[in-house]
Amino acid sequence: MAYLGPVVTLGFCSQRQRYDEGVLTFIDARAFSGELSSLLPSPEAPGTAVAAQVRTITEAVRNEGDAALFRFTQEFDGASLDRLDVTQEELQAATGRIDPSVLYALEVAYKRIFAYHAHEMSTPETYEDGRVTVRPLSVPVDRAGCYAPGGLARYPSSVLMCVAPARVAGVDNIALCIPPDRSGRIDDVSLAAAAVAGVSEVYALGGAQAIAALALGTETIPRVDVIVGPGNSYVAEAKRQLSGEVGVASSFAGPSEVVVIADGSTRPELAAIDLMVQAEHGPDGMAWLITWDEMIARNVDAALERLIAESPRKEQLLATMEKSGVCVLVDSPAQAVEVSNIVAPEHLELLVDDYSDLVELIRNAGAVFCGQNAPASLGDYAVGPNHILPTNRSARFASSLRADDFLKHIHVVEVSPEGFDELAPTVIALAQSEGLAAHVDSIRFRQ
Repeated sequence: MAYLGPVVTLGFCSQRQRYDEGVLTFIDARAFSGELSSLLPSPEAPGTAVAAQVRTITEAVRNEGDAALFRFTQEFDGASLDRLDVTQEELQAATGRIDPSVLYALEVAYKRIFAYHAHEMSTPETYEDGRVTVRPLSVPVDRAGCYAPGGLARYPSSVLMCVAPARVAGVDNIALCIPPDRSGRIDDVSLAAAAVAGVSEVYALGGAQAIAALALGTETIPRVDVIVGPGNSYVAEAKRQLSGEVGVASSFAGPSEVVVIADGSTRPELAAIDLMVQAEHGPDGMAWLITWDEMIARNVDAALERLIAESPRKEQLLATMEKSGVCVLVDSPAQAVEVSNIVAPEHLELLVDDYSDLVELIRNAGAVFCGQNAPASLGDYAVGPNHILPTNRSARFASSLRADDFLKHIHVVEVSPEGFDELAPTVIALAQSEGLAAHVDSIRFRQ
């Protein structure tokens, strides 16, 4: 295959090219002396149309409550509902309707996810110097709101990933929103997952209106304190707009992303299928290959073309690859990780035999999967760590969903008489320097 001329669509610079009839858009960073970030496409911010529509939805939910939810569910999901809430009896009935092997898999996955988050949430130590004692008090939020996407696919795994850390944290009331299908139903496996995880409330509701309902409260849905869970650009934008009225976990999960780093030891079909794993979620995702081996780049591109043609989700895959299927050619393994750190992907796969040195260079990623036996799909379901991960380059400052995201941390301070006498002069001096007389007197009245 030969390179075509420079591709100039989507704002691509002259370094970006596409192979004849290939799938990936190629960016050649070899021997590039400029700032690498200038060579790489940046994630798109939500368009003004998305932001405006989300604002309209949230305001309607604020002003109209349930009436707006019923209207938007009819408009966006095509479902005419008589009620939004799903009863506990319906959840339990769903566990009896699904394949027993699927129910068993839900139970195994939930136990592993719960066990990991319980291990992760270690008990913080009390600070004590003999005069002052500061005891950390971790208090769970009263109500947590969880969102599991629908639409192109169903995600019972996201139900488990949202609920397990909330329960580990000790949250008593967990509300779950799942978009209904056109008949107004939620699929049985998702309901069974809610039953396995012990969800308090389930609502047949999706999109920005679900986030607005959880954040603001309606006649049917009491407002929550924290909202977690992945979603499309409308769900992510609703979280952004409502952040401050409700807590939004540090894992700001939007459309799915993966970066695969490959070399001569990588089986091309493994790299191709792992790119497809995240790309099949839909056109807003991201699937990048980074390699310093041009032959691997060619072979992975060819494998992608073959496997996508055979996939039942061919349209979704092609839409994602057309928009954000990228291969970056680099000079070295170190430069490969440098590119990945700029992209800050949700999932990073080091699909190479010698990955130990690369791990030490990683600074920005939601989760890292090492070697041939650790595809991101394992992390999506049953390894234990959460699959709700930061996207849209927010891994620069955010982490995966944790039990800690459902906790508030309160300092409980005790001071001995000796400690008070020792600290009083310092506090008086600083308070006087700031002109805060009451602060000074609060110390002097105790002397």
